[in-house]
Amino acid sequence: MSNAKVNIGVIGAGGIARRRTIPGMLKAKNCRLVSVMNPSDPEQIAKEFNVPRAYRREEELLADPNVEAVYIASPVQHHARQIVLCAEAGKHILCEKPLTRTLDEARKVAAVCRKRGVLLQEGYMMKFHGAHAKIKELIDQEKLGRIVYLRAQLSCWYPKIAGAWRQDPKNGGGAMIDMASHLYDLTEYFAGPIRRITALAGNLVQGYKVEDASTTLLEFQSGAQATVDCFFCIPDAASRSRLEIYGSTGAVLAEGTIGQSSGGKVEALLGMGTKGYDAKQSKDAPRKFERIAFPKINPYTAECSYFADCVLRRQAPDINGVGNSLRMMTLIEKAYASAKTGRAYSLPTTTATT
Repeated sequence: MSNAKVNIGVIGAGGIARRRTIPGMLKAKNCRLVSVMNPSDPEQIAKEFNVPRAYRREEELLADPNVEAVYIASPVQHHARQIVLCAEAGKHILCEKPLTRTLDEARKVAAVCRKRGVLLQEGYMMKFHGAHAKIKELIDQEKLGRIVYLRAQLSCWYPKIAGAWRQDPKNGGGAMIDMASHLYDLTEYFAGPIRRITALAGNLVQGYKVEDASTTLLEFQSGAQATVDCFFCIPDAASRSRLEIYGSTGAVLAEGTIGQSSGGKVEALLGMGTKGYDAKQSKDAPRKFERIAFPKINPYTAECSYFADCVLRRQAPDINGVGNSLRMMTLIEKAYASAKTGRAYSLPTTTATT
């Protein structure tokens, strides 16, 4: 099985697929890209990546006997329908996040996939970043002691664009569902299940119907707390995409690891918290943070490779599987409800399954 490959077709081969996922997939040793589908210019995309077949309709790609699995990267309003089409055709599915527009849609597509016996994995690729895997290792080794607070930041400048699906609430757009959902997933990866969520959302700058500003307050089952800040109205160069994790014996600070690249930097201060109370509380004292090395892994390559391995093994994904998808959709819906009502919302206390 070490030399086996999964034949993959891509539905929605423009956008993120063309910029990031397809180049990453082509580097995965167990993936073979055999076809692409896009409503416009699929032939050019196929030529760009030396792919043998190009289609303009999902049904054409799904009728291709060479396709064993499908990566869906279309706008989210198409996900539910396309997941069902793939499942009915017996194709395993890697689908971009968010899985669907609503929790109800997510439950329905999960049921179809289960009935048809196909695997479903969602594209929360940031857990595959080498820095985040290293940070998780430090946490699991209790190098930070008890985790008490996290902060995760992902913002960009996203001005009003005619026809942009992310700027229409009917299509499942907005800073929370598009970006904050990534960080709900990532903070749970580090700190365990979230038990309570409160959110603020509004449109401060851009003037479209979805929120361009969001801040979320999280409480985890462990008692740890977190803030997630995601904005469509902050210039890209002004946001350092910071990740901060504080524990009872130290901290990890990262910049540039949240996002679509494999780079960034990580610093840590570990082994603290063993001394007595310092009445001076000097904030001018030098902080001896040390750079933490991590493997430069393309998260899209790692994500696709993991998916293909699950397909080859006929084993449901432990990472980003159906249970995690349903949990993320639950968090997203409760975040929007909180932003509307001003209330905090609780979540189930059980850990999600695949």
